[in-house]
Amino acid sequence: MLTCGAAWRRTRRRPDQELTGSWGHRPRSTLVRAKAMAPPPPPLAASTPLLHGEFGSYPARGPRYALTLTSQALHIQRLRPKPEARPRGGLVPLAEVSGCCTLRSRSPSDSAAYFCIYTYPRGRLGGRRRATRTFRADGAATYEENRAEAQRWAIALTCLLRGLPLPGDGEITPDLLPRPPRLLLLVNPFGGRGLAWQWCKNYVLPMISEAGLSFNLIQTERQNHARELVQGLRLSEWDGIVTVSGDGLLFEVLNGLLDRSDWEEAVKMPVGILPCGSGNALAGAVNQHGGFEPALGLDLLLNCSLLLCRGGGHPLDLLSVTLASGSRCFSFLSVAWGFVSDVDIQSERFRALGSVRFTLGTMLGLATLHTYRGRLSYLPATVEPSSPAPAHGLLRAKSELTLTPDPAPPMAHSPLHRSVSDLPLPLPQPALASPGSPEPLPILSLNGGGPELAGDWGGAGDAPLSPDPLLSSPPGSPKAALLSPVAKGPPVIPPSSGLPPPTPDARVSASTCGPPDHLLPPLGSPLPPDWVTLEEDFVLMLAISPSHLGADMVAAPHARFNDGLVHLCWVRSGISRTALLRLFLAMERGSHFSLGCPQLGYAAARAFRLEPLTPRGVLTVDGEQVEYGPLQAQMHPGLGTLLTGPPGCLGREP
Repeated sequence: MLTCGAAWRRTRRRPDQELTGSWGHRPRSTLVRAKAMAPPPPPLAASTPLLHGEFGSYPARGPRYALTLTSQALHIQRLRPKPEARPRGGLVPLAEVSGCCTLRSRSPSDSAAYFCIYTYPRGRLGGRRRATRTFRADGAATYEENRAEAQRWAIALTCLLRGLPLPGDGEITPDLLPRPPRLLLLVNPFGGRGLAWQWCKNYVLPMISEAGLSFNLIQTERQNHARELVQGLRLSEWDGIVTVSGDGLLFEVLNGLLDRSDWEEAVKMPVGILPCGSGNALAGAVNQHGGFEPALGLDLLLNCSLLLCRGGGHPLDLLSVTLASGSRCFSFLSVAWGFVSDVDIQSERFRALGSVRFTLGTMLGLATLHTYRGRLSYLPATVEPSSPAPAHGLLRAKSELTLTPDPAPPMAHSPLHRSVSDLPLPLPQPALASPGSPEPLPILSLNGGGPELAGDWGGAGDAPLSPDPLLSSPPGSPKAALLSPVAKGPPVIPPSSGLPPPTPDARVSASTCGPPDHLLPPLGSPLPPDWVTLEEDFVLMLAISPSHLGADMVAAPHARFNDGLVHLCWVRSGISRTALLRLFLAMERGSHFSLGCPQLGYAAARAFRLEPLTPRGVLTVDGEQVEYGPLQAQMHPGLGTLLTGPPGCLGREP
């Protein structure tokens, strides 16, 4: 453990170190990784034109457009047959773009090349819907010249989407693009009322293929399956692990990484989440970080998928939780006791209802409201949370840090068993897809094939578009995979997979490695004098790391992924059912601290200890039930890396 602790002190990141690197090569050494993930140069002004040109449309009889590409959007102005005074759909924010490709006509007499972008604009009712825009590069006499122009636009747009700098001399070549990132997707087919697998096939896989991401996909088949998988992976072959489910699957992945003998390197593996579960708390925080409006269900999934396509990581604080038995697990979300954990576990019987289970569970919990005697001790943070102090000012008791935080502003794959790897796949397409839909050029190939294009294709006499056989894939790009059906049933682990044998199901397995908890004395021993202790009758106690407790519940509105703090919230006994319900309704907007509820308490801490004095109760870590009894926890700033996409200043919608 001393060796592990020394290695941890050498390799840990500062909590304020932002990871804004682009998709692509995952550096092996710490120095190279730091350089690759360093913040990019200051961006150009959002209105600075990077490319400008005139394009036709497909079919050829359509209008002509002037296109202007800036660092934030693609501006489209119709030139002929009649210029638009107020162009409709003339601004395509990059926050709505998943990817692009270049195409050619199958007609030998057509010398034009084609440039297509995949977009997910918001409709009038707020939901996103897939759309494509295809433009015809025909300004030159030869196909080769037109192809070079279409490729120049596609490469420039791809660089902007992935956060890659464009050269100052305007020379845009395929060498600017790194190899496609390689992702391992883990899907819980039973997540989200059983919709996770269908949503993955219908929305996630097409979108990430449009973005040019290479992937392998595995369906998990039991509890702790994902944990076993990541313990046996060769991590050097992957650029990220993404869970397509609720928060529970990511809990397994992170604890599996920290349970490896090489945990110091393993925990640096970027992880991401695409929400297909019931709570989707971390996805709600990612959605807010990306600058999108609050969303639920499919809209939240599409927002997070768009951010994943853009790439970019952020340090993620992890909370080390030591349970009464001495076992330890790592939390990225929350530790709960009382009303919150009661609702979480008791609502399991309503899981088939999806997120509605929590509403029903809350109503039942209010009807049978309990209080719990307990002792809460914490090590106060040495710095205040990054939120402005209330204008009226609050008194601070010696025994309790009474802050009222303000809401944040809106803002070569390894042999995997029965995996779906590298499109093309026989994926279902929107109803507008044409049988003659084009395929992308290999130079910007989407895993060797690519999804169908919908909505732009012409009538009789219009030659279909196809890949350009004259172009070759850039070095390191994935080979085209054979068409294969998507596995319908759960996967089976073959003897040659190299994965560890299955273990019996358990609520939470203990981590045996990971960084030492240098702030915590042994559980049961006296605490240092600089700790604060409260002994109360509690209705609930919540220790949360990110801002969200659910996709639509902002429990700690000022929290950040790497602020180095655990945010403690508690409600004392004496609160009425009406006032408690009012708190949870206000939590949807993150305004519950402004209600002035005298029973609501808050403290920002670096470590805490919870000692239940009531003989029976429920404790949860990231929504998973753990053994009941005393526990303590310490925050480890920036221990993990979360795939978040660009921050809100880059991804915010206009």
